[in-house]
Amino acid sequence: MPELPEVQTIVDELKKTVKNRRIVDLWTDWSKYRPIRHHVVGKKIIDIERRGKNILFSLSDNHLLLIHQKMSGHLLVGKWKSVKGIWVSTIPGPLLEDRNNQYIRLIFFLDNGKMLALSDLRRFAKILCGPKNIILNLPDIKDLGPEALSLSEKVFIELFKKKKGILKSVLMNQNFIAGIGNIYSDEIVWLAKIHPQKRIEKLTLKNLKDVYQAMREIVLKAHKLNGTSIDDYRTANGERGRYDLVRYVYQREGKLCQRCGTLIKRIKIGGRSAHFCPKCQV
Repeated sequence: MPELPEVQTIVDELKKTVKNRRIVDLWTDWSKYRPIRHHVVGKKIIDIERRGKNILFSLSDNHLLLIHQKMSGHLLVGKWKSVKGIWVSTIPGPLLEDRNNQYIRLIFFLDNGKMLALSDLRRFAKILCGPKNIILNLPDIKDLGPEALSLSEKVFIELFKKKKGILKSVLMNQNFIAGIGNIYSDEIVWLAKIHPQKRIEKLTLKNLKDVYQAMREIVLKAHKLNGTSIDDYRTANGERGRYDLVRYVYQREGKLCQRCGTLIKRIKIGGRSAHFCPKCQV
């Protein structure tokens, strides 16, 4: 699932390409998306922001369009034509050639001839639209914790001092800190040299400072590299992110730790995989 670096990468690109454009029509092949049509057609995209893993489009009538891309969804900007009922990119390159960009489920037609499309193999993406005050008060938004990069070290430490639980699970709790998921929680605790199963109550002040610094370093580095494209995620141009080329432990089970040379292991924590070095993460 796209996390903070991936979602922010897409938001950055959308601000350059679709901000201030008007939505003139909408196509979808799925009934659950059709009700949003009367909310968005004819509306101008005033701004695009990220909250946690959600993308929020501010529309010209004080409505918000919320898109959560979920497991396999990603937004793309380009031009497509329908060929025997299948949308095919008219722009050469990854939009046309990369299979992950070819599961078009929804298209917003824009006033400059471009299109904003959702490619989503598994059809899990969530899309909602309504008055701004209603969308912002939905649990999806209202219950989110502070943004990972908005926290000072002092506030971060105070938050953790009041929390109990397993480190990796707590980092992934969107109601505690927003934006971090399975990929970057693995990367953060590896860089901080802490076992992912370590309980928060047993972390020292140094541990907490190390986690904070690792969180900032990993998230900023991943954003700079446009995110991780091991699976379905692609940028709004249809291109792969590059963080997976430099990742430390995520999905590197059986490979050598880049710090000590020990084989990376994988365990399950709360139903999710955790990758770690058994020697230098204690």
